[in-house]
Amino acid sequence: MISSNIVRAIIIAATLATTCTAEAADLTGAQPAAPAATSQSPWQIRLRALGVITRDSGHVDGVAGSDLSYSNTVIPEFDISYFFNDNIAAELILGTTYAKVHGSGSIAGLGEIGKTWLLPPTLTLQYHFTDFGAFRPYVGAGVNYTMFYNQSGKSAQSLDVKNSFGVALQAGFDYMLDEHWGLNVDAKKIFLRPDFDANVGGAHVSGKANLDPWLIGAGVSYRF
Repeated sequence: MISSNIVRAIIIAATLATTCTAEAADLTGAQPAAPAATSQSPWQIRLRALGVITRDSGHVDGVAGSDLSYSNTVIPEFDISYFFNDNIAAELILGTTYAKVHGSGSIAGLGEIGKTWLLPPTLTLQYHFTDFGAFRPYVGAGVNYTMFYNQSGKSAQSLDVKNSFGVALQAGFDYMLDEHWGLNVDAKKIFLRPDFDANVGGAHVSGKANLDPWLIGAGVSYRF
């Protein structure tokens, strides 16, 4: 027969085991759940002040020594970027501005020939460098399609600059202040040389406007 001391020992051991198991379960349940992994949104937007600085070059067909010059402007510009991964992104810039066209060289006497508004959406594919902490430089290349509208002549009776494609090159950087907000500096060179028609003194003339603008911008970035 099992002695009463052995029975008591078995009961005490079982009680201790049950108590320890319950306490361990309580401690395990008290641990906070691991936070779910979050990934940053692929979308980013920027708002910049943009200087549009054109190249003063062009000609009127058949007029020796003819040249053209254009006004420079500063405009607000908005862009949208989509990140395919940490390094590769596509950017679309949106903005509109105007250019006054002046005669130069042998046609300098025409003064201001006319004025045109232009809408130059530009799409670039970018490579972003990610090894510099908050400083995130990038380079890009892409295509521009400039639409000219609301055109008017001044010394010319009419002015019609043709819509045109151009190649765009880009370099810039974001300096991120936190996970979402950053400062941006950006420069683009667009090779844009549209044809134009005009009516000057009742005569039809045509030529090419070598705009080739620099787009120099600075502003803020927001990553969703």
